[in-house]
Amino acid sequence: MKYRFSYSLMFLLLGVASAQDTTGVGAIVGTVMDGAGTPAASVRVCALPTTRCVTTDDKGQFRIGELRPGRYQLEATGQNQPPVRSADVEVRAGLEDKVEVSLPKIDALQQTITVTESVFLAPEEVKNSGFLVQPTEIFKSAGALQDVSRYVQTLPGVAIGSDDFRNDIIVRGGSPLENLFIVDNIEIPNINAFANFASAGGTVSLLDAAMINDVTFLTGGYPSSYINRTSSVLQIVQREGNRESIQGRATLGFAGGGALFEGPIKKNRGSWIASFRRSFLDAFTDDVGFGGVPVVYTFNAKAVYDLTPKDRIWGVSVSGTDSIRLGPKDGKESDVEEFDIRYSGWRSANGFNWQRLFGNSGVGLLGLTHSEAKVGTTVRDLFRRGVPPVNTNTDQLIGASPVIYFDDSREGETTLKYDLTTYIPMFDKLQAGGSFKIFRLNYNTESPLGYDSPYSLQRDINPFFLRRSFRAYQSGAYFQSTKNVTKRLNLTWGGRFDNYQYIGETRFSPRAGVSYRLTDRLSWRASFGSYYQQPFFLFLSAYPVNRDLVPSRADHYVTGLSYQMSPTLRMTAEFYRKNYKDYPVSTQFPSLSLANVGDTFAVQQILFPMTSAGRGNVQGVEFFVEKKFTDKWFGQANLAFSRSRQAGLDEIRRPSSFDYPFIFNTVGGYRLTKKWELSTRLAFLSGRPYTPFDPVNSVAQNRGIFDLSRVNAERLPDYFRLDIRADRTFMVRDKPLLVFIGVQNVTNRKNVAGFGWDRRVNGIELNENLGVFPLIGMDWRF
Repeated sequence: MKYRFSYSLMFLLLGVASAQDTTGVGAIVGTVMDGAGTPAASVRVCALPTTRCVTTDDKGQFRIGELRPGRYQLEATGQNQPPVRSADVEVRAGLEDKVEVSLPKIDALQQTITVTESVFLAPEEVKNSGFLVQPTEIFKSAGALQDVSRYVQTLPGVAIGSDDFRNDIIVRGGSPLENLFIVDNIEIPNINAFANFASAGGTVSLLDAAMINDVTFLTGGYPSSYINRTSSVLQIVQREGNRESIQGRATLGFAGGGALFEGPIKKNRGSWIASFRRSFLDAFTDDVGFGGVPVVYTFNAKAVYDLTPKDRIWGVSVSGTDSIRLGPKDGKESDVEEFDIRYSGWRSANGFNWQRLFGNSGVGLLGLTHSEAKVGTTVRDLFRRGVPPVNTNTDQLIGASPVIYFDDSREGETTLKYDLTTYIPMFDKLQAGGSFKIFRLNYNTESPLGYDSPYSLQRDINPFFLRRSFRAYQSGAYFQSTKNVTKRLNLTWGGRFDNYQYIGETRFSPRAGVSYRLTDRLSWRASFGSYYQQPFFLFLSAYPVNRDLVPSRADHYVTGLSYQMSPTLRMTAEFYRKNYKDYPVSTQFPSLSLANVGDTFAVQQILFPMTSAGRGNVQGVEFFVEKKFTDKWFGQANLAFSRSRQAGLDEIRRPSSFDYPFIFNTVGGYRLTKKWELSTRLAFLSGRPYTPFDPVNSVAQNRGIFDLSRVNAERLPDYFRLDIRADRTFMVRDKPLLVFIGVQNVTNRKNVAGFGWDRRVNGIELNENLGVFPLIGMDWRF
């Protein structure tokens, strides 16, 4: 008898799919059906070439867990049948690949094993608010600029920040400062260029989209294994290099041009991959409209090696340097006229991981990581001594103008962590782990003349001189159990302890989640968790009173329904509420909360004396429909309604600066032919709140002063943007060359970023977002 093994599989990534990659492994779960189409019990299923095998239960269900990322063959051995194998099944870190295995009929002339309806699902412990992003979506979507943060801005409940030039992530009304970034088990304070120690966004990403393998984004109710952040977790897994041969890739896009190389470390034992990119605008001009040109270098690398069948090690590096000058130039108009700003910085995150498989049901991951960043900034106020004549020599003006902010500081963070996943009878799936962090901080920051805060009638308030080097420590531990209470009901419970040595505080964060399968296609899910976040060290150090700050707290309540219409099409609806407590607020201005700032490059504006007295809440509902990529098209659309309120020391809950009552996003792509692809993105957001100026006092002092009786009482006009992109593939020396062209803001809508005060005319100025912006790029694999 001849046996032929056929495999019918679609690698489809569902939006509900999200990863909790605590140990860097995945799983294959599914059901085995016999030749008559009924569940097959007592079938032995193995994942080859490993020795991991399981036996199906009375419903034909099985789970082979703790598999490293890669491709495996399923071998199924039914009663009175010889073993038969499938073609490759893919496993990804932190995901469960759900399949249906169909055994051949015993009397068939040609025996086959067919694996169908393969989808990547969240592990059972992730109940709500999770999204898996394919690398193709980041690399090819209109408007994403091959930047993971910008693509994430299209997901449910996520809003664009203060302007189109930054990639801040605003999740469910929370500040951009509330997001956690993890790359290959390395916690990175900021994954972007042109960032500072009091921000979480930037202009472009340090990560090369060509190296990304999986992106998971958790926006609420996430499990206890993640160190505390109060809004979201963005987790990125970079791909391995080619284990067979050396290959290369050249890219050109918004972030610049670069090259990527990859190859084996001993055939089939390991691999390496490395990417280097550099911005290129400075090769053509020394001024792009604001007095200078951004210059960025980035370096990404990853090496993986299998010591033994049970031991794998890998190392990762994410690094970048950047510099820019903003201000006027002689004979040229500049969008930045009143200040001379010089910025340069670098940041690097590096890590080593050792993964060990235990028997058939356990895995441990030991990680040692270090991240370091340095920022240098000098800001001069060119109008400090009065409004200069229009034709004043710029160099002389800069030399005569005082420095109002200076920073030459450095932050380092070393982390030792361990994560364990195992299975024991009472708890089913048990996860536990801990971490210890050492922070090395060296601040040389000053605001010698104080700051003309728009909240104050008094000029030059809060001058400070921070020259201090110190160490701080933070430790944490977590536990978590996931158990099938019944065949339809699954429960996850656990919590984590965190000790913040620098501020002398310890917190326990309980977490729980439940899922119930109403039908084969419809499920109900709910989760709860308390989340704490220590204020940034720069905030704690700027003023003596800030040392008394305590970790801010956010309690998440999430519930929703998920309906699976097909393996590639899904709809969800979720309701959420976040209650904030102990948020840092100003001690001087009763209406000012740190929750209302954060998406800004101007650090001086968000450094002020604080106390942990802020409270707030955000609640909303989100609707999401997603069609994952098949042979022709992909797309997703989401609609969110929300309400965000934050209170300062006066305890009056006002609309927060990140209150977007209505958000609609849609993004999709269509493959016209094997050579042509189109993609588009549309975003519509309600206008964000703002505080109008007090015209009398502002004119009297020739600077913007807020009307504090109307804090966030007005709204900017609604935001609308349409982006398009077209891709064309050519063959060059038998290698694919992708050329793309695109346009952001096709309609050239004048979206308002906000209002400022123009000291030259002593009046309000309108700040607009990006107009029509053409893009062109290429990607050549060789």
